[in-house]
Amino acid sequence: MPVSVVDTDSLLAVDVGTITTRAVLFDVVDGHYRFVACGQGATTAAAPFKDISEGVRSAIENLEAVTGRKFLGADQRLIMPYQDGNGVDLFAASMSAGPAIKTVLVGLLGDVTLESIQRLARSSYTRVVETISINDRREPHEQIDAILQLQPDLFLVAGGTDNGATRSVQRLVEIVSLICYLLPEEKRPAVLFAGNQKMAERVRNGLQAISSSLHISPNVRPVLEVEDLQPAQRILTEVYAQIRRAQMLGVSELNGWSAGTLLPTAYAMARMIRFLSQDSSKGILGVDIGASHTTVAAGFNGELSLGVYSQLGLGEPLPGLLRYSSMEDITRWLHLDISAETVQEYLHQKALYPASLPATPEEMAIEQAAARQLLQLALKSVSKDFPADVKRPAPGLSPYFEPVVAGGSVIARAPTTGQSLLLLLDAIQPMGITTIMVDQNGLLPAMGAAAARLPILPVHVLESMAFRYLATVVSPLTKTRLGMPILRARLIYQDGNETRIEVKQGALEVLPLSPGQIGRLYLQPAHNVDIGLGPGRTRNDGFPVSGTALGVVIDARGRPLRLPSDPVRRREIIKKWLWTLGG
Repeated sequence: MPVSVVDTDSLLAVDVGTITTRAVLFDVVDGHYRFVACGQGATTAAAPFKDISEGVRSAIENLEAVTGRKFLGADQRLIMPYQDGNGVDLFAASMSAGPAIKTVLVGLLGDVTLESIQRLARSSYTRVVETISINDRREPHEQIDAILQLQPDLFLVAGGTDNGATRSVQRLVEIVSLICYLLPEEKRPAVLFAGNQKMAERVRNGLQAISSSLHISPNVRPVLEVEDLQPAQRILTEVYAQIRRAQMLGVSELNGWSAGTLLPTAYAMARMIRFLSQDSSKGILGVDIGASHTTVAAGFNGELSLGVYSQLGLGEPLPGLLRYSSMEDITRWLHLDISAETVQEYLHQKALYPASLPATPEEMAIEQAAARQLLQLALKSVSKDFPADVKRPAPGLSPYFEPVVAGGSVIARAPTTGQSLLLLLDAIQPMGITTIMVDQNGLLPAMGAAAARLPILPVHVLESMAFRYLATVVSPLTKTRLGMPILRARLIYQDGNETRIEVKQGALEVLPLSPGQIGRLYLQPAHNVDIGLGPGRTRNDGFPVSGTALGVVIDARGRPLRLPSDPVRRREIIKKWLWTLGG
């Protein structure tokens, strides 16, 4: 049963993205927090404004038009607390706009400490421009010269287990200190030290006065066999907000409205994924494909794997996709006959005008194909950080997730629900039985940011129907050859009617079950097919299922998904999949 609330605090959450700024209102309805409305405006972090407050106010004004409620006073300041039908009681903020934070990693050992702080750096909007370790064969003056030319925004420093050796760590800290001293005062980077806590006081004495700001966090490697990034990730959110305040106008005001709790969007989203995973027998997966970054957050029993990839985005970074993939990796997802030259031209045009929308079916096909490849690369990278004991149906395949929550305009604003679903099925290739959801209003970051102010709010919103449910997906695993029957499915509806189908290997099938309906799904696997319970196993009492936009989708195309090598046949089969899903 939902937990009732006593307080009647309303909350406005603003998320400043690279292209779009969203203002989301949560309020109490019948004793429970609910998502009320969303307003959007163009982000104004770049020229000619170079001030995010313009976009923030535009989004809030659009929200005012939707709700008929004033949030900004005549002086353009936020009305807080709520009074006389206007304003809000609380405010929360998250942000992903702005250039990637140029980061230098400093650690003792390349295969231990540096790997840990690389994972720490990947959990925020950073771009690693240089690394220093005791294995570095360059002379100290060469290291210093290289970094001085880069003018980094941030040093992430770690090394040594707690109460371990200090001499080598001291040498690295001295290099960082000298670099900070040699840079002009207005260009000195922030420093986050997450190493041997025995060194903390010496680091403070050596860097406090000459870095732009110094932050000390618990050790990411307190003992050699244990990695603990969460305390450092929390402090990194503070460093992020501080760097953005120095880089961009309007951030200080936004941070002030939120009582100093401005969060990176990826961290706010990941906070919700971690929360959801605490009581789940499977993992929880959240993905977001943005203009400047692709974010993947996976939670397993409260343990989080988070990756933010600034080199993988559907805007300015797009031409760089060809550094990590071949052109064939992108064109294999096209259902239209489009030349490689046309694809490459569109990637460059999209990079120049990241806010532009696909104007033709060809451009839409290219963008969705690129999104599949971006998401696959991001998932492959972050999966290396999944806990070793995560259950997988077979080596190299995706773990079991329930649910999968996806965001990003390429998914949320696709012309049809079938296109959104097929993009996610192709890129993620989920296993077993899972629910695919779309966060079309950007609620996950808003809820994550709001959780610090109103911890009960996310619980209530998750119990509501604020997300768009695309489908319940069944993805069986089998080595049976194409065309062989592998599964019998029977869906019994609430009114007693039923639908039966026989599923063959390689097929994509749909059992309709509209939103608001409920049913029971019975699955009978053949030939030791695994539907997520083990080879040949099922539940005799069936699986309860709720209605979604597309109902129940059985994806028997195989794992990993293998596309025909012949381009004509490949395009025809992708068209068939789209047709099946109504795309």
